[in-house]
Amino acid sequence: MNQVSNFTKGFIKDNPVLVLLLGLCPTLAVTTSAINGLGMGLATAFVLTMSNLVVSLIKNLIPDKVRIPSFIVIIASFVTIVELTMQAFTPALFEALGIFIPLIVVNCIVLGRAEAFASKNNLLSAVIDGLGMGLGFAFALTLLGSIREILGSGAIFSLKFLQADGILVFILPPGAFITLGYLIAVMNRLKKA
Repeated sequence: MNQVSNFTKGFIKDNPVLVLLLGLCPTLAVTTSAINGLGMGLATAFVLTMSNLVVSLIKNLIPDKVRIPSFIVIIASFVTIVELTMQAFTPALFEALGIFIPLIVVNCIVLGRAEAFASKNNLLSAVIDGLGMGLGFAFALTLLGSIREILGSGAIFSLKFLQADGILVFILPPGAFITLGYLIAVMNRLKKA
């Protein structure tokens, strides 16, 4: 598979959220606004890319019996870096994302890509795959958060552009399910066209 298609598959063909339906817990929980979706998406993209890089580098040094625990330790190291960096430089975002930042460690997208791709491919392919899937995840979360914020409060990235109040349900948990359902339907329609 060439590197460009390896990178772009995370956006459309194999988007983790809109096609593979992975990582739905943080997707539904944190996307009350575009900034939350973008922050969570970029944090996950960083962890995914860096853990793919390290797993690809040391894949031949890890015994099969401790492969998954080793991957979790690698991923947890990068999650700790993200968590401490966010806490220091973006405390409001850190507070908004809460428990979902440390839960990146067990996100099935990150662990799945480490196991299924990075441990079986070369360094460049693993990094490109991590970037593609991570940015595809960030795109889906930002899109979902943007739609919910626009419909729920008449704003985007906290910039209010409608004087009237939005539709409250879109800021609440049912709004996440409704919006995600429509986005998945649109994605399915686009894939058939």
